Amino acid sequence: MNTTKIEKLFNQTISSKNIYESVLLMENASGDFMYSQEYGRNLDTPMLMASVTKLFTTTCVLILLQQGKMCLQDKISKYLDPDIISGLHVYKGKDYSFELKIEHLLFQTSGLPDFYLDGAGSVFKNVRQGDFSYSFDDEVKWIKAMKSNFVPGTKSRAYYTDANFDLLGKIIEKVNNTTLQKAFEQYIFLPLNLKNTYLGCHENDFIPHTYYKDKRLERPAFIRSCFAGGGGITTAKELMIFTKAFWGGKLFDKAALHELSQANRMQLSFYPISYAGGHMKIVTGIPFCKKITLVGHSGSTGAFSFYCPDKDLFFVGDIPQIADPSICIRFVMRAAMSAQ
Repeated sequence: MNTTKIEKLFNQTISSKNIYESVLLMENASGDFMYSQEYGRNLDTPMLMASVTKLFTTTCVLILLQQGKMCLQDKISKYLDPDIISGLHVYKGKDYSFELKIEHLLFQTSGLPDFYLDGAGSVFKNVRQGDFSYSFDDEVKWIKAMKSNFVPGTKSRAYYTDANFDLLGKIIEKVNNTTLQKAFEQYIFLPLNLKNTYLGCHENDFIPHTYYKDKRLERPAFIRSCFAGGGGITTAKELMIFTKAFWGGKLFDKAALHELSQANRMQLSFYPISYAGGHMKIVTGIPFCKKITLVGHSGSTGAFSFYCPDKDLFFVGDIPQIADPSICIRFVMRAAMSAQ
């Protein structure tokens, strides 16, 4: 494969303002093609996964579904206490909280608000100023104080929020009778022999840095609070192992992904991303070019894990800059289009 154009794209990206580190790893399914680029770090450097963690949470859900321990149509009230659920989703004066289902969380179709970005006192604004921790109970209080966006399961509508996956994380813990970290270890880390991938949740867990514009951010307490929606740590090398296993059916029945393929367009700020079951779906729309599809996930810190079935290529890496979280999406889209 000719990688000249991809190298040029990578060099253009790292020359962008406020990009101080980056790493890229590309492989095909058979493993006879591998290409990497490093800038200020290498394939074994720990990196924040942020919302790429959602793929790990999705994996646990799919395995538990396969084992018959839960169903997509199950209401979350089957697993979570009433005091957590009551008042969680109120839309136009009506409480829909007890109508929420696992599928609503997995497909981002619950209509729940985004406590991370939305509102005058958003978590994102606060974390830029300094480090802090929060609990699941805090998150529930924040959600209940905000307005929901639509009735759960409204046709063709999705609204991205970490809340959906943090709720899934609590359901996984309930069903599996373990912590989420233990579930990740049981279903992902041990089967794939991942030694440097973990959910940041303990005081002694190493938490990598990221950047906001020209400011290097160290936010260990915050990352340890991010749970199922964004608290994972990995390396590019191990993220590739996981990404190939996820789409290759090594962790669960690959046929399950077909049931999760229907995607809904999210809020405008996430364009051109649509959300399917537990993963993002992006269809490139470059004029006069054949459209291609990317499936996987990106994170607000710049991490990315995508598969391009049209070209049978996997892309993982990190372009850490939370002031421009879409830069990694733009890069992967252009790299996939350039791959020949």
